[in-house]
Amino acid sequence: MSGERYSRQVLFPPIGEIGQERLRAARVLVAGCGGLGAEAAALLTRAGVGFLRLADRDVVEWTNLHRTALYDEADARERRPKAIAAARRLAAVNAEVAVEPVVGEIGPGSVAALLAGMDLVVDGFDNFPGRYVLNDACVRAGLPWVHGAVLGAYGVSTTIVPGVTPCLRCLQPELPSPEAAPTCVTEGVLGPAAHLTASLEVAQALRWLVTRQAPTPPVMVSVDVWDLRLRRVELPSRDPQCPCCGQHRYEFLGG
Repeated sequence: MSGERYSRQVLFPPIGEIGQERLRAARVLVAGCGGLGAEAAALLTRAGVGFLRLADRDVVEWTNLHRTALYDEADARERRPKAIAAARRLAAVNAEVAVEPVVGEIGPGSVAALLAGMDLVVDGFDNFPGRYVLNDACVRAGLPWVHGAVLGAYGVSTTIVPGVTPCLRCLQPELPSPEAAPTCVTEGVLGPAAHLTASLEVAQALRWLVTRQAPTPPVMVSVDVWDLRLRRVELPSRDPQCPCCGQHRYEFLGG
């Protein structure tokens, strides 16, 4: 049964048997288990990534259900922690994948322990401060991560490899003010936008885990599911003056 499970994926030449074994040996942190993170975790589980660590501080709410296929009404009614609810559902999807739920804040004091032993991080955050903490931590650890963000009908994703691609602060040096950074709470979000953006993240995650090669040149993919637009944008080179990956000032980790 195990061989049959991944047979269609193994038939894809860039993965093959060797790539599937690399996925089986891989360890991934999913940072946040909302619309992006939960869908990413589901796809990584179905692809046979061997170990997933799911980290989230929140509980399932009714507002999550329109875009998060892993959760159901019982989860919202009982206010189950997202990481626990996701891990429980994923255990029934693929028993070959070890899933470790972590209920807690992903912040300056906890992020290093969450990254320990991981090969890759997938961004499931819904806020900029969390992403800047994650960027600092991944650059300091030399750990690649796949960034994703979604709002309304629009989503973006890119792979960040410290020392190779621009980091988040190369692209956006300063943390946006709350007024300049609308969220799903204020602007809404469509389920298809979250799912498609998560799919783009997982495609990049699988590519990295199999090849350990970042796209050359580095690119960001954006999608608008309402206007049916998909765009691939080449990113600039790393900024040698970047406060994070250039000057190694990890300000969002406390110094």
